[in-house]
Amino acid sequence: MMASESVGRGIGGTDPDEDTPVLLDVQGLKKHFPIRQGLFRRVVGQVKAVDDVSFAVRRGETLALVGESGCGKTTTARAILRAVEPTAGNVKFRTQAGPVVEVTTIPRESLRPLRREMQMIFQDPWSSLNPRMTLLDLIGEPLLVHGVSSASERQARVESLLKRVGLRPEYMGRYPHAFSGGQRQRIGIARALALRPSLVVADEPVSALDVSVQAQILNLLLELQEEFGLTYLFVSHDLAVVKHLSDRVAVMYAGRIVETGVASRVFAAPRHPYSEALLSAVPEPDPDWKSNRIVLEGDVPDPAHLPTGCAFHPRCRYVIERCKTEEVALLPDGDGGAVRCLRADELSLAGVVAPASR
Repeated sequence: MMASESVGRGIGGTDPDEDTPVLLDVQGLKKHFPIRQGLFRRVVGQVKAVDDVSFAVRRGETLALVGESGCGKTTTARAILRAVEPTAGNVKFRTQAGPVVEVTTIPRESLRPLRREMQMIFQDPWSSLNPRMTLLDLIGEPLLVHGVSSASERQARVESLLKRVGLRPEYMGRYPHAFSGGQRQRIGIARALALRPSLVVADEPVSALDVSVQAQILNLLLELQEEFGLTYLFVSHDLAVVKHLSDRVAVMYAGRIVETGVASRVFAAPRHPYSEALLSAVPEPDPDWKSNRIVLEGDVPDPAHLPTGCAFHPRCRYVIERCKTEEVALLPDGDGGAVRCLRADELSLAGVVAPASR
């Protein structure tokens, strides 16, 4: 039985624990890529990169979208921003002026005003910046595109942004190759903040950086969130990073969300076996902590040929016969989250030490 995938409260609602309005509401989002073969390039199948994903993000919070590489995290983020066109679903966004807009149906020529409020920080700081542009041009380009035509005003704004991300204003005339990876990511953050957005989608923003530099960038992101009231959709495969940054977590597997919940609860007491396996790999700095690492057998399923029933069942150590045949809906877990598992109520899964309060 396949029920509705909706687990968000909706763009007009608020979280049951807070009065903060929902900024982003994603319902039933799908992105399927056609498989074409033969002389006439006929469609013979579909790669279900994102398959019926739903969640909501409140203003000012950080929702972490986590999972293995290839599970559909980045495609979900890009579909929300219309960097790739979604196959189906709804994405509602509350603008700074107040009205709620349906992102998926806006004509492409009308997307530009919305881009001011929805920005992205990319994974690779080495390839996300144009090597032929100076910092003044790189960070100032969004301002120019969106109507800040005064060169002096752009320079003043770029100078202020560079200072805020920890770079010296006199670097404005330099090119990206003159900077380290951590500095380049700071440039990318400054560029994303140039238009003062409400929502920032951070796609693996620290995965290409050294551990010490990762901590600096994560601290900067937290400081900027508090200062500017930013809302983050934080995409990552690294739960050690997510643990210190997120308010809530959504775990993805094979194009679908399998568990959502408050970060402290998910880390302390996961409800889905896949979440338990991911958490078992999170390193703990405590030398007395003994982790029972769960090694998943088998391969990540082919999104063009997903298993019947629960997509995780070929790798799950708790699998029963029903898991192999029955479709599983993402259902509320009674604790403000949701889980996609037939045995969620009967399993007692191991977590890790709950993250410290932010």
